[in-house]
Amino acid sequence: MQLRDYQVDLSTKACDLLTQYKIAYLSMQVRTGKTLTALNTCKLYGAKNVLFVTKKKATLSVVTDYEHYKTDFKCFVINFEQLHNITEQYFDLVIIDEAHSTGAYATPSKRTKELKRLCHNLPIIYLSGTPSPESYSQLYHQFWISSFNPFTQKNFYTWAREGFVTIGTKYVFNRQIHDYDNANKEAIDKVVGHLFLPYTQQEAGFEQLVDEHIHQVEMSDRTYQVCNKLRINKVITGKNGDVIEADTEVKLLSKLHQLYSGTIIFDVAVDNSKEYAVTDDSKVNYIFNTFKGLKFAVFYKFKAERLAIIEGAEKRGLKWTESPEEFQTTEDIIFLSQFVSGREGVNLSTADCLVCYNIDFSAVTYFQVRARLQSKDRVDPAKVHWIFAKDGIEERIYKAVCNKKNYTTSYFIEEEKARPVQVVEQVKQVTNVARNEVQIQVYKKMALQSLKKYPKFDARQIENYLWCWCNDMKDNLINAGIDTQSFYKLLTDEQQRIS
Repeated sequence: MQLRDYQVDLSTKACDLLTQYKIAYLSMQVRTGKTLTALNTCKLYGAKNVLFVTKKKATLSVVTDYEHYKTDFKCFVINFEQLHNITEQYFDLVIIDEAHSTGAYATPSKRTKELKRLCHNLPIIYLSGTPSPESYSQLYHQFWISSFNPFTQKNFYTWAREGFVTIGTKYVFNRQIHDYDNANKEAIDKVVGHLFLPYTQQEAGFEQLVDEHIHQVEMSDRTYQVCNKLRINKVITGKNGDVIEADTEVKLLSKLHQLYSGTIIFDVAVDNSKEYAVTDDSKVNYIFNTFKGLKFAVFYKFKAERLAIIEGAEKRGLKWTESPEEFQTTEDIIFLSQFVSGREGVNLSTADCLVCYNIDFSAVTYFQVRARLQSKDRVDPAKVHWIFAKDGIEERIYKAVCNKKNYTTSYFIEEEKARPVQVVEQVKQVTNVARNEVQIQVYKKMALQSLKKYPKFDARQIENYLWCWCNDMKDNLINAGIDTQSFYKLLTDEQQRIS
């Protein structure tokens, strides 16, 4: 296995940091090869027994990468949920993947406490493409794990008071509390900045970044009626006795989030085996009709959404999997994952596009899910399609997380008070543009796959073949809203770029 030059350089620098400070933070952007860089650092450092802590879905990928180093050192790969099972310390180095997940404040999370116990007096390699996605305050407890913590304050509150945070106030459930979000970046960088080794996708040579599209789907009249009734009455009882409650703003936000995507979790279910249900298949039908012919992955928020997607796939005779490894090596298959479980450590770079059935409230989830299609060697743009209900709440969430803000109840309350009337024609225009992009991708894939039957064609023959293909498919292209001449030029440009 041959590491890229920048991976060799970064692992050498990380080894130097470990030697001097016992801490190295590889803040490399997603898909730039953090895992291999960290493992190579272990080799250079001379580690013999390494503990690699990561997310559950990423463990197999880490084990695969470790195969290249199994003669250099032993590596025990474990997920965060299993940390409590380790009772004896026999490691000489720890790698913490997705380290930002240990940065909760103002008090440390359970996993952070477990890691502090396991990392006593050990050097640590931290890995994250987003070390402080929401606030620089998230860095305190990450370094608190280390016995060689560069911050000298004994706890977060002391650290915050000593100039690292401008402490404010905020209201949660009508109760005033301290707000520690406004951290002093300059002061923090002076203490820990030298421990970071950042690296961007652009520096790594990524040619194709993320291309996002929003689709607005008209849900059934029943969905809008139920949502509006829930806003007014705060409770709905179905004909069979199932109950949906929204007696607080938190519950209302959650229920609307579910209903606008065509599912619901009942607060009281007559049949205990059916605690949730699919209430509207508009999004499912839109997805399978629009992305037919493409290899795509679907991310969802709620369990009932998973059920809706599986039912839609099986109804159409389509295969699906929840194994990223199977998806990567199989052509005619759909990948399914919940946002949080699949946002980190999962490589889906063989997909033509990623389809998000709903959207999560977390800014971290937004940015990490977008990156699942990316790889340095990817030729086509990494296309991410967001499927939102027309007049739903998903686009409001999207606007918040795009700006690195979690969508909270306070946002929801203010926006509900001033709910604007959306212009239907504008929504249709946005959706048509997004759908047209998908259709172009579908027909481009069809044309270029058809061309593969003739590998010996020269440049002139390729141009003639593509011209004939466009003419044969002219009616289909026009019905899909694609200009034939422009599409032919796109095909020839793409073929020249590939060859």
